[in-house]
Amino acid sequence: MKQYNAIKAKHPDALLLFRVGDFYETFGEDAIKAAQILGIVLTHRNNGGDQTELAGFPHHSLNTYLPKLVKAGQRVAICDQLEDPKQTKSIVKRGVTELVTPGVALNDDILNAKSNNFLAAVHFGRNKLGIAFLDISTGEFLTSEGSVEQMDKLLQNFSPNEVLISKNHRTEFTSYYGNRWHPYFLEDWIFQEDYAQESLTNLFKTKSLQGFGVNHLQEGIIASGAILHYLSETQHRQLQHINRLQRIAEEDYIWMDRFTIRNLELYHSTNENAITLLEVIDKTISPMGGRLLKRWLALPLKSKEKIEFRNRIVSHLKSEENTLEKLRHWMKQMGDLERLISKVATGKITPKEMVQLKNSLEVIVPVKQLTAQGESEALRELGNGLSECEALRGKIKQMLNEDAPMSIGKGQTIADGYSEELDELRQLAFSSKDYLDKMLERETEATGITSLKIASNNVFGYYIEVRNTHKDKVPESWIRKQTLVNAERYITEELKEYETKILGAEERILSLEEQLFEQLLVWMQEYIPDVQRNAKIIAQLDCLCGFAQLARENHYVQPEITNSTVLEIREGRHPVIEKQLPLGEIYITNDVLLDREEQQIIMITGPNMSGKSAILRQTALIVLLAQMGSFVPAVSAKIGVVDKIFTRVGASDNISMGESTFMVEMNETASILNNLSERSLVLLDEIGRGTSTYDGISIAWAISEYLHEHPSRAKILFATHYHELNDMTQSFERIKNYNVSIKELKDNVLFLRKLVPGGSEHSFGIHVAKMAGMPQQVIQKANKILKKLEQSHSNEEVGNKLQAVQGEMQLSFFNLDDPLLEEIKEEILHLDIDTLTPVEALMKLNEIKRLLSKKKKASS
Repeated sequence: MKQYNAIKAKHPDALLLFRVGDFYETFGEDAIKAAQILGIVLTHRNNGGDQTELAGFPHHSLNTYLPKLVKAGQRVAICDQLEDPKQTKSIVKRGVTELVTPGVALNDDILNAKSNNFLAAVHFGRNKLGIAFLDISTGEFLTSEGSVEQMDKLLQNFSPNEVLISKNHRTEFTSYYGNRWHPYFLEDWIFQEDYAQESLTNLFKTKSLQGFGVNHLQEGIIASGAILHYLSETQHRQLQHINRLQRIAEEDYIWMDRFTIRNLELYHSTNENAITLLEVIDKTISPMGGRLLKRWLALPLKSKEKIEFRNRIVSHLKSEENTLEKLRHWMKQMGDLERLISKVATGKITPKEMVQLKNSLEVIVPVKQLTAQGESEALRELGNGLSECEALRGKIKQMLNEDAPMSIGKGQTIADGYSEELDELRQLAFSSKDYLDKMLERETEATGITSLKIASNNVFGYYIEVRNTHKDKVPESWIRKQTLVNAERYITEELKEYETKILGAEERILSLEEQLFEQLLVWMQEYIPDVQRNAKIIAQLDCLCGFAQLARENHYVQPEITNSTVLEIREGRHPVIEKQLPLGEIYITNDVLLDREEQQIIMITGPNMSGKSAILRQTALIVLLAQMGSFVPAVSAKIGVVDKIFTRVGASDNISMGESTFMVEMNETASILNNLSERSLVLLDEIGRGTSTYDGISIAWAISEYLHEHPSRAKILFATHYHELNDMTQSFERIKNYNVSIKELKDNVLFLRKLVPGGSEHSFGIHVAKMAGMPQQVIQKANKILKKLEQSHSNEEVGNKLQAVQGEMQLSFFNLDDPLLEEIKEEILHLDIDTLTPVEALMKLNEIKRLLSKKKKASS
């Protein structure tokens, strides 16, 4: 316990798994946590006089229990025995061999194959924030710096599992970014520029960071240095696979704020059963491809050339079905190259995984050949970067047994014929049966005992067993070891010598295999960059094959990407909604044309439920898909490269943070108005509905006017149910009215979901209420009020009319000149509904019913 306490003191904030014999034990507070998370038994033990809680599990179950602890947000320190208990007379030396945290994990059971496991660090500089992201399982290391909003967007995009922050900035971080991330607070001295520069240049073995293009990112470098410090703290020092630091060049990608990412439901949805865009478009089949697709979705391109490069490959693969199928067939057989080579660097790879790495690299050969065939120059260019790694594959094939085990010692790791010494030792260890059979034959003949048996046990190794009926024939040179009821067991000199030889051979085999495997690992280090490059190209190829497959399955077309600012979509569809329609129902397509000269702002009116929001969202999603390099759900699409997409959709409440719906709406809209550019696409849905009608109309009008007069002339889609905004076209030439058409039947309404020119006359909200099953009485009352209101438009009149309507159409339950009804009315008005129990309510209702039935009898 003294030893345990000393080690625990060094890692006070980690849950310590302490190796004792064949178990990992946890003590005290750790044991209580572990028992709760893992559902294992919590016991007590008296250690040094105090009663201590204790919970443990067998050491071979580590891979079952460790992921559960880490996923529950625990930092876990694994403390192993550092020497063989047989070799020491005193207490076994122990020490922490690895610290696994939510952001630093190499264990496959903790990692999600299609998601990165990022560790982030945020540094609060004087004027800006620096940020860095590292996935130790793939070697990706990225950095950037900028404003609070930019960092917020990057945190959203990269979704780190753990964020490092200086203790001094704990409150700032929480006030800016809430409690969504797993924060871990480091000492302030770690966030120093010279310390960071030194850590990074030591890792990359360079004199400066100039070659990585990050030299000017002072705050970003400090954040990157903090990550490296944390890795050494968590005992991760073999980092050859982290060989470059990349800048996240935000100017190359579409800017979307966090509201837009949330509103468009790219990765997550607030509704439980909703499907996200990622789920619809993800046709990747390799883990590397799945991770890259998320990155492409978070960072769609702004460069026409880069988008067209991807488009050319997708177009070729879509038309060459045979090539597409073959590529997908081969990539399906590939393991996670990126994570396997990282395990080589960190020394965590098993023999079985090493064979898997070799087999994955073998698949590169047919893939490279397929990319070289056919007309597509772009595909050839991408495939040219693939390295066949012949020497690496050859070496692994020569050294390792094809059926290598998960760990050395659990089967044959090194192949036959690689090491003469190893082959001889194996011969000795495995030919023991023949040798013992011959010895048995010899001794049977010499002694004349027919029922001799040679066997072995753990107590005294090999022995000869003689039945009691023959024990008088036993030679004097045999040494008796054990007496059984009807037999005796003996050992001989020859048997003892042979046993020593066999046991020695098995131990030597194990140490030789470990030694040779270690040599292979060291030799492979220089191939890490080649394999990483292969993994990156395969990921791109997988994403592009996925896009081609998506286009084939869903009839997507190639968009025309231009440098103009015009957006023209013919018969566009919503990629997610069209997948959720009932069988046999087709999606109603729509055209959208936006430019900066004639039709800059489209004002869409129409009833709720008619599909206004779907049209807004599908326009943004089509632009996003196009700029990711995918084909799009439309008959044709001409897309002038967009640089920012802003959305303000519905009431995305922040009430939990104490802000009103309207306040949130105004904050989000203000952020849009202050960040416009001429290539921006803005989608506004129901602005101003969080306040009173006339306030709402005034704000919506003022915002539309501002957007129309703004020098950027950004492209705007504005959905509203304020029909008063239709009048704006008379004063503003670039605002055009459209409405989502409907068909009126006798007393019902049919939503056609088609966008047509012209404003909508009225709202049909009452029809929607009727469809939702609102009581008939409420519908009738609403219709009467509507008719009255429609006859008036002026503000005062509305007020007076409403008063009049209210008086005239009191829901007539009572004829109030009746004294009995007056009495019942008083009774009801004085009821305290909040404190009334259901039984009391029923009794009260019964009483009123009785009074009324008395009146009925009296009047009849």
